[in-house]
This record gives sequence, structure tokens and C-alpha cells, in this order.
Amino acid sequence: MSEENNNQETTEVTNQEALDQFVSLNKGDTVTGTIVKIEDNQAYVSIGYKYDGIIPIRELSSLQVDNASAAVEVGQEVECKVVSIDDEKEKLVLSKRAIDSENAWEVLEKNFESGEIFEVTVSDVVKGGVVADVGVRGFIPASMVERHFVEDFSDYKGRTLRVKVKELDRENNKVILSQKDVLEAEYEANKHTVMESLKEGQELTGTVQRLTQFGAFVDVGGVDGLVHVSEIAWNHVDKPSDVLSEGDEVKVKVLRVDPEKGKISLSIKAAQPGPWDSASDKFNIGDIVTGEVKRLVNFGAFVEIAPGVEGLVHISQISHKHIGTPQEVLEEGQTVSVKVLDVNTEEKRVSLSIKETEEAPAQSAKPERSNNRGDRAPKQEELNNPNVSLSNQGLSITLGERFGDKLSKFK
Repeated sequence: MSEENNNQETTEVTNQEALDQFVSLNKGDTVTGTIVKIEDNQAYVSIGYKYDGIIPIRELSSLQVDNASAAVEVGQEVECKVVSIDDEKEKLVLSKRAIDSENAWEVLEKNFESGEIFEVTVSDVVKGGVVADVGVRGFIPASMVERHFVEDFSDYKGRTLRVKVKELDRENNKVILSQKDVLEAEYEANKHTVMESLKEGQELTGTVQRLTQFGAFVDVGGVDGLVHVSEIAWNHVDKPSDVLSEGDEVKVKVLRVDPEKGKISLSIKAAQPGPWDSASDKFNIGDIVTGEVKRLVNFGAFVEIAPGVEGLVHISQISHKHIGTPQEVLEEGQTVSVKVLDVNTEEKRVSLSIKETEEAPAQSAKPERSNNRGDRAPKQEELNNPNVSLSNQGLSITLGERFGDKLSKFK
């Protein structure tokens, strides 16, 4: 038998063995292959069959992808399920998503029972949260991404998050993940240790984590403390967002630590030189300065002459003319010139005067008034009255002359 015939027989046997293998490939089988080519809407996989299999883009991932290259890359080994075989048309359709999903549910169920923490990569930002591919579509609601509120997740795509399975519903293909639970657990574990190390009066550096209407939460060593709006600055602050931003590094002073309630009170302004520290150098008795009327009370007006430094203008020092209340001549927010009468930085008091910055009005002349009745000119009717004498003799009519005829009867 010639060598040529032997080679032919060997080839036929090999082909027959291959054919037997091809015939054994059925719908629903699991196969392993290598990505050999990628097009926009599909990927080609070599699984050792007589022709390559195709994974349509919808079967590449549990998540919606716009291009096949976003899910796989050439040379990557993948496990797939046979969706359909058509040898006449040489069309073999595979699904990577089906195998990924089956494997994922087993792992997710174990993680859910054990509470295991694992990492995921954010593949998309959607309404209400972010999405990650965990073999199936894993959804992380906005409220479960961070410990604090996040308004914009646009820069979260591609981030790695550490999560736990929060909710699992295989029947409805629902997977809810949470990073917040992981962060909260770590926060609470660290909180007790950090609070024990903090002392009242201690100064340290922290990072602004979030802002509210009533204050700012500052991270000091992994634990958040509250800086109330009144403790942000020495001057008045309407809203914390007017002077602070999330991520700002600030120096703070510990005011109070309450381990039972888990609360830490901090102050930014107490960690800075106070306005009264330099008041004695800045203001001297007799100085005339400009200030703003901050408050009006019955006994006077408080005028701010420097951020955080208010002095009292007593009602008697407001105006040269008499006033019943400060509101008669002043209003809050008004800018006024004041003279410094006294400065006491220890007691944080400054006495001011408005009227001493103004020229006193000229006094109007008044006619002299005499208390001597003898100097008063007699009335005209007195001068013409015959019964009135202007001499030192007094009245010219005596009692005898007035009643003489009547008295004679009694003699």
C-alpha cells in the first residue's frame, strides 16, 4: 500500500473523529473558547469547531453595551452556552451572558448569606443610581452609594466600589447592591476608637464632608464632627455654603465629645485668632470709626466696628436731642460714625458714642424771668382803680370810713 493511500486514510479517520465531535455539539451545551475577532455588534469565538461561533452584542453582557469591544477583547478566554447551530449555513450562535448569569447567581447568593464584601466597577450611571456588571445587572441606588448625599454621579463611571448584596430576587432578575452599608459598618467600628482619642480643646485638621443649612460636617480621623453655623466664623454667616465647600481642609477645635450619643462638636472660629484679640491694638479711646448698626434695644444700639466686634452706643449717646427709643433715629443695617469712649477686651466690651461725632446744636436765647413781684409793672386796671393806693401807706380806705355809720349804732 502506497504512502499516499496511507495518508489519505489517516486524514479520513481524523476528519471522521472531528465530525463525531461536531455532531455531539448541541443546543444548550457549555463551551469554552477564545475571542478571535470583534465587530461593532458581535464577537467571533474559536471553540475548536469547524467554524467559529458568534456572540451577538446582546449576548455578550448582562448590561447594555453600545459596542462589542466594550464587553470583550481579542485573545480573551470566554465560557459560553450554545444558543443555536446551523451547519448548513455554518452559523453557530453562542451566549456569554447566559453562563455569566448562571455563575453569578450562585456567587451572589453565597455573598448575600455571608454578607461578604466584594469589589465592582461602575459600568454606567442611570437615573436613580449607578449600575455594575456582576454577571447580572447589579443596581446601586443613589442613597446606597455613599454615606453622604451625592447630587451628581456623572464622574462615577469606571470607579471601583466596595459593596455588599442588599437585596436579591432571582425570579425577577433583581440585584440591589450597597456600598453605604460597607462604609457605615467601617465608620462605626472606627468611631469609638477615634472618639476616645479626642479631647476637648484639642486642635486638629479635618476635611469638610458635607454642608447643611445648620452647619458643616467635618471628617476628623474618619469620624464626622459638626461645626454649627455659629461656629464657622467670627462674623455672621447666613449659610455654611457661603464660606465653605465640600472637600475644604479646615483647622478645627474640639468643643465637646459625647461618646454615648456619638456626637462631636467642633469649631472653626475657635481655632482662629478672635477679633477681640487685636481689638485693643486696633481701637483707641477717642478714635472715630465707621460701623454698622446690628441691633437696636431699649437702652441703646449695638454697632459692629470690626468683624465680630460690637460696641454699645447707650441711648444717651445717640443724639444731642432727647429721644425715647433708639428706633426714632436709627435702623438696623445703617452705617454710622462713632467715637470710641472705652475699650475692655477682657470683658469684650466697647463703649461708643454717635453724638460726640456730631456738632452740638446752638442754644436759642430765652428772655430773663424775674422772681421779684415788686419789679412787675402794675396792670392798667390797677392804675385806674380809685380804691388802690400806690403809696407806702397801703389802702387809702380805712375800716372806720367803710363801716363808721354802722358801728355808731352799737355805742
